[in-house]
Amino acid sequence: MATGGTYTLLVELTEPATIEVGALGDHDFAAGWYAYVGSALGSGGFSRVDRHRELAAGERDVRHWHIDYLLGHEDATLASVVRTAGVDAECAIAEAIDGEPIPDFGCSDCGCDSHLFYADTRGALSEAVERAHENRP
Repeated sequence: MATGGTYTLLVELTEPATIEVGALGDHDFAAGWYAYVGSALGSGGFSRVDRHRELAAGERDVRHWHIDYLLGHEDATLASVVRTAGVDAECAIAEAIDGEPIPDFGCSDCGCDSHLFYADTRGALSEAVERAHENRP
């Protein structure tokens, strides 16, 4: 069985963009940095992160999750991934990230306001992600 847990993707969007995000419809994204919190607890474990990397690199086209629409945009780059193995802490980590939440993004299966957060620069957002993973419950 593959190892899974909770992960956060750090994504740079170099230009502002309006992106259709599946059933959520069109969303306006500012240029800057985004942190997306997800879980990989199924039988494939962190292979979900590999799938996200492939989509971001243009090696895959099928979009299953909200984040796939941002990752698949030509001006988006998957810069880094923070993983916490063996932990189901997706919502707790999302709640702990300091950043501007993108309403309803990535949280259709829970009660959170968002699992995607924006900041105009990488530093503070990256530090918030690291802190959230280190201090998870």
